Amino acid sequence: MLLNWTVMILYNYFSAMFVGPGYVPLGWTPEKSQDCMYLQYCKVCQSYKAPRSHHCRKCNRCVMKMDHHCPWINNCCGYQNHASFTLFLLLAPLGCIHASFIFVMTMYTQLYNRISFGWSSVKIDMSAAKRDPRPIIPFGLSAFAASLFALGLALGTTIAVGMLFIIQMKVILTNKTSIESWIEEKAKDRIQYYQTGETFIFPYDTGSKWKNFKQVFTWSGIPEGDGLDWPVRDGCHQYSLTIEQLKQKADKRIRSVRYRAVEDYSGVCCPVTKGVKTFFTTPCTEEPRIALSKGDLILATRGLKHWMYGEKILDSAADGGIRERGWFPRKCVEKCQYDSETDQPVDGEKKNR
Repeated sequence: MLLNWTVMILYNYFSAMFVGPGYVPLGWTPEKSQDCMYLQYCKVCQSYKAPRSHHCRKCNRCVMKMDHHCPWINNCCGYQNHASFTLFLLLAPLGCIHASFIFVMTMYTQLYNRISFGWSSVKIDMSAAKRDPRPIIPFGLSAFAASLFALGLALGTTIAVGMLFIIQMKVILTNKTSIESWIEEKAKDRIQYYQTGETFIFPYDTGSKWKNFKQVFTWSGIPEGDGLDWPVRDGCHQYSLTIEQLKQKADKRIRSVRYRAVEDYSGVCCPVTKGVKTFFTTPCTEEPRIALSKGDLILATRGLKHWMYGEKILDSAADGGIRERGWFPRKCVEKCQYDSETDQPVDGEKKNR
C-alpha cells in the first residue's frame, strides 16, 4: 500500500510538472476583432490575453486559466495540469499519514521491549530488545533518530500540503483560481471605494459545486473546453472578468503615486545597508526587486511600512513608457512634488470616476 501511494504521488507530481498548464498561442486574437477592446494586450507574447489567462514572469508566457506559479514543480498550475496538481496535494498527505502510522507503531513496539521500570527511574536499553527471536532489522539509536526525524517530516508535510489542498479545493468548487479570487476581492474594493452601486458577479461559477468540480476533474484526465473559451452563467457577459480587469488597471493608474529615488539600491532581496528594519521586513513573496539609481522615477501602487511596490519608468514618456515592476525600500525614495493639478487626480475626481 505504501508503494502504491508512492507511485500515484510521483505520477501526478511529474504529470503536473511535464504536462504543464497550457499556454495561449503566440499571436492569439479573438475571432471577432471588436472583442479586442475587452482584452488586455501582452507585449511579450505579442498577443491578446484570453479570458482567464495571465502572463507568468517565470515562464515568460501567457498561461491559460493560471492559478499560480509553483516552484516545487518548476511550472505554472493552470488549465491542463490543475487536476494533476490537486491530486498530488491530496495523495501526498495521505501517503505521509500512512508512513507516520508505520513510524509510530515501529518506535512504540521497539521501545516497549527496551524499557525497564525501576523504583525510582525508567531506563531504555537501545542495544537489543528483551525478547526472542531478535528482529530481522536491527533497531538501534541511529535507527530511532532516523525514524523520529522521518516522522517529523511526514507530519510537517501532512499539515503544510494538506492546507494547500484545502485552499485549492475551495477555489475549484467555486470554479475560480487563486488569481481570480484576488480579482474578485479587488472588484469589491473598487466598487466600495467609488460608490458606483454596481454589483460584480463572477461569471464562471455555474452555481453547482458538482459542475464546477467536473470542469477540472474528468475521467479522461483532460479538462473540459479548450482553455480559451469558457461557459458563463446567465446574466453575465463573455468578457465580464476581463472588463473588470481593465477597470482595475485604470484604477491602479489613478491611485498610483509618483516617487523619485534619492538613494541607489542594487535590487538585492535583503539589503544590509538600508537599515535593520528594512533588512528583516523584506516582503515574503516571489515578486522581484527593482534596482534604483538616484533620480529614477517610480509609480508606486502599494506598499508596506518599510517597502513599496511599483513600476520604474525607464522611458521619458510618462504614458506608454517601458516599466519594470518590483519592490524597493521606502527609505530610498521620496514623494514627488507636483507642479500642476493634472499630474495627480484629486479626491473629487476619484470619487466621481
